[in-house]
Amino acid sequence: MSIDTDTARRVAKLARIKVEEDALPALAQEFNAILGFIEQLEEVDVDGIEPMTSVTPQRLKRREDVVTDGNQQEAVLKNAPDAREGFFAVPKVVE
Repeated sequence: MSIDTDTARRVAKLARIKVEEDALPALAQEFNAILGFIEQLEEVDVDGIEPMTSVTPQRLKRREDVVTDGNQQEAVLKNAPDAREGFFAVPKVVE
């Protein structure tokens, strides 16, 4: 896949990035370099390799999924600028 200046112009417009007309060829070359790198990554054989979330093996701490400190509606709403009928009241933003 190859990116030309027209495509680079369109991508810049979609990303709402102001790119001068004389900088479009360089931007197209950068896009082509990125796509070339992605094509290289596609050639790597990853069969049998499990996905990673980090380069170091980590295990997150687990905790019981239990409800704690519930039923504090009044305490929570006490600091609200405007609370009505047990809920936070906010100004209407959509007509």
